[in-house]
Amino acid sequence: MKTALLLLAAMTLAAAAQTPKKGGRQRQPLPDKVETRPVSIWSDGTRMAGDLYLPKDLKSGEKLPAIVLCAGTGGTKGGTQARLAPLFAEKGYIVLAFDYRGWGQSESQLKAIEPQPAPDANNEMTIKVKALRWQMNYTDQTEDIRAAISFMAGEPHADPERIGLWGSSYGGGLVTWVAGNDPRVKCVAAQVPGMAGARGPAAIKRGYELASQQARGEVEPVPVETGKLTGKMATYANMRVNPVKNIGFSATEAATKINAPALFVLAENEELSSNATVEAVLKSLQERHVPSKIHVIKGITHYGVYKEGFDEATQVEIEWFAKHLQGVPGAATETPASSEAK
Repeated sequence: MKTALLLLAAMTLAAAAQTPKKGGRQRQPLPDKVETRPVSIWSDGTRMAGDLYLPKDLKSGEKLPAIVLCAGTGGTKGGTQARLAPLFAEKGYIVLAFDYRGWGQSESQLKAIEPQPAPDANNEMTIKVKALRWQMNYTDQTEDIRAAISFMAGEPHADPERIGLWGSSYGGGLVTWVAGNDPRVKCVAAQVPGMAGARGPAAIKRGYELASQQARGEVEPVPVETGKLTGKMATYANMRVNPVKNIGFSATEAATKINAPALFVLAENEELSSNATVEAVLKSLQERHVPSKIHVIKGITHYGVYKEGFDEATQVEIEWFAKHLQGVPGAATETPASSEAK
């Protein structure tokens, strides 16, 4: 019992952290035909906070297509996901918005500050721990997304054979990877995706050197004081990145395994990631005859997809899911990237 109280206190304090906002709007009231309820999602023993959005007055046994929303850097279920989820739910989807472990309202993964004592007869112990917050961790966040898919697959009104993924920015790269590695994903939409590709030999060598230092306790095993973002991403002062977790992760390689319809919404003046990389991904998908397309929003930069480009991006994504999860004829057309620019 003492263990539970100690861990709960640590996680409650840590969960109070706030995320930076990028051009967010005031949250609008839910549409009259949509309701929401909070849910808890277990990911490898840690509870994640989620909000489920669904149409009201569902009939007993009724099954609807489902969409899992996945945030970008520093994003939470109360931000862009909360703007988007009601719009999808109003169109007849069960929608899950959630916070990755250690982000937003989700509980934290924990690091023991001191050596663990022997557990008692109930495998419980009292120990001082540090809550690990706001980690950008490909390994763990892709596992969080798969846990969210698993949760949705068990939702009574969700059709487990019609689950789609939506992700933005950092989350756009994550959902691309998951779509290539989880056959339960039947449709994916990634906007302004950060597509981590194969790293050069020098970067891989540095990653393995850091992995050795972390394993030996010569540096922080998980970055807290270190690992701050730099350059254009330095505005996310609360975030931490661990290059060791980048080793072996490649959204572009994963995309070669995607068989589900895939949409990529890009900013014409993208400044944080590479549109050319996404175009190469599209080419590989179309060569394998996977339904796929790029839609370029003219005149916007990366963060414009949350501001002046939000309505256009959302409409394209609604049409894509309508065709590929709901089977609405003519809702979206797969055409080359060049003809999708508006």
